[in-house]
Amino acid sequence: MTGQLTFDEIDDELPLHSATFVVVDLETTGGSSRQDTVTEIGAVKVRGGEVLGEFGTLVDPGREIPPMVVSITGITQAMVHGAPRFDSVLPAFLEFSRDAVLVAHNAPFDVGFLRAECERLGVAWPKPTVLCTAKLARRVLGKDETPNHKLGTLARVLHARTTPVHRALDDARATVDVLHALLERLGPLGVRTVPELLEHLPDVTPQQRRNRGLADPLPHAPGVYLFRGPNEEVLYVGTASDLQRRVRQYFTAGERRSRVKEMAGLAHRVDHVECAHPLEAEVRELRLLGAHQPRYNRRSKFPKRTWWVVLTEEAFPRLSIVRTARDGALGPFRSRTAAAAAVETLQAGGSLRRCTERIPARDQRGRPCAVHELGRCAAPCAGLQSVEEYAPEVVSVREVISGAPRWEPGGLLERLRAELGRFSAEERFEDAAAARDRLAELVRALDQAQRWAALAAVPELVAARPDGSGGWQLAVVRHGRLAAAGNARRGVPPMPVVDALQAAAETVLPEPGPLRGAPADEVRVVHRWLTTGGTRLVRCAQPWSEPAGSAASWRAWLDRAAQARAPYPAAD
Repeated sequence: MTGQLTFDEIDDELPLHSATFVVVDLETTGGSSRQDTVTEIGAVKVRGGEVLGEFGTLVDPGREIPPMVVSITGITQAMVHGAPRFDSVLPAFLEFSRDAVLVAHNAPFDVGFLRAECERLGVAWPKPTVLCTAKLARRVLGKDETPNHKLGTLARVLHARTTPVHRALDDARATVDVLHALLERLGPLGVRTVPELLEHLPDVTPQQRRNRGLADPLPHAPGVYLFRGPNEEVLYVGTASDLQRRVRQYFTAGERRSRVKEMAGLAHRVDHVECAHPLEAEVRELRLLGAHQPRYNRRSKFPKRTWWVVLTEEAFPRLSIVRTARDGALGPFRSRTAAAAAVETLQAGGSLRRCTERIPARDQRGRPCAVHELGRCAAPCAGLQSVEEYAPEVVSVREVISGAPRWEPGGLLERLRAELGRFSAEERFEDAAAARDRLAELVRALDQAQRWAALAAVPELVAARPDGSGGWQLAVVRHGRLAAAGNARRGVPPMPVVDALQAAAETVLPEPGPLRGAPADEVRVVHRWLTTGGTRLVRCAQPWSEPAGSAASWRAWLDRAAQARAPYPAAD
């Protein structure tokens, strides 16, 4: 039996009997990858008709399983009690399916959930080649052979050895049999290789097929690719661990996005930039997106389009939403709506004024408003509160935003939590749930902001991550931005490489604001790389530390809030 081939070795000549397929099936709490979660995952790895391994486990979804779903799958709340959460299951599955063609029946559903979980957990989606057996069956089987293309029907028509029963591993085994039966039908049609299989599916346009050769000059190396149109305009930018393999996927049936298929048909050539490792590729992609703003990319095209929450500089400060970061700001937020929600929650926990007029330090001549009558403001506009009396509320908000060590029991977040308890005691459970969700969003925003600001405050650090082959991926980070990237291959002393990278690294001049002028998306990917995958610090200009007694101390509370198993969770 031929050994497993990685995607570095996949080309037009890879025969189907040498390709590794991982057939996966998920059971979930519902049909939305954004709102629902996984309750069970099952996968079977096959090559050349032989089963190489199986992967299966129940998953704690962190929420109640709807009765209708229980009646379909038979998976009850008691069955998933004590099962692992998906954040611990996902890395194991990604390793199990690494370098394989991912197969699923109705693949957009299963792959959509896997991608959504990767995004939620901050894990890079590996962008595997995906094959949908439902779509393949529609291409191979005529209407006279099967009344429909449901998995149960196909399993019966094609004489699968396993009957699907809406349980993940059994359904994955049934899909394996369906896959093999369909591949046997394709043999007489001359379909012998993985690319030929993908091209045989009906969704490949003539323009895609015509442009497939654009991928041929690209190397099997990590980097960034740029599709260019007839006038040399940049149509689309993306990253890949293998440039040629990834770009070739745009010209097969594995690409299902209509806009991207249109782009692949319009492209005249593909440029590329080789990178030392995936972190450099991600950062270069973000910078190129900001520079070219390609019309076919949907995200990260406007790195400066962020919102911040600040305290105004006046005698009686108030919370304001601005577009330009400044020291002491909370953010960044991707939308003004998200920033406004944070402002509303911060105001609910204290008595900062809501009005927007400028109030002098003395001789105030305003009139108390309805907010004062509700006890939410002491009416400094009417002279009912002095600057000194107002100051503690301002200090409390500043400490919450900055993550100051002083996190007193009666602080702003604790007051918001106490309000949840009051709603629950009064049996106002809908109000309690809404308040819980608002507080959870605020805590997430604070936690993220404090982590990113701590990284951006470090003038320079050097980090190394194992490359999986006995060498090291190296990065020089200055004020949250990637300043240099390189590799020390196995057997190469890493410290001379570190010295050379530091000497040649980009100069970064910090700017005002918590992120010191670094784009939020770049800080996000750099922070994720530094805090995952066994990355180690090599050098650091000053200690890099994140506040432990502020929003970080509420992470366990956040987990329970996400589970939503009670009207409201108690804080630690």
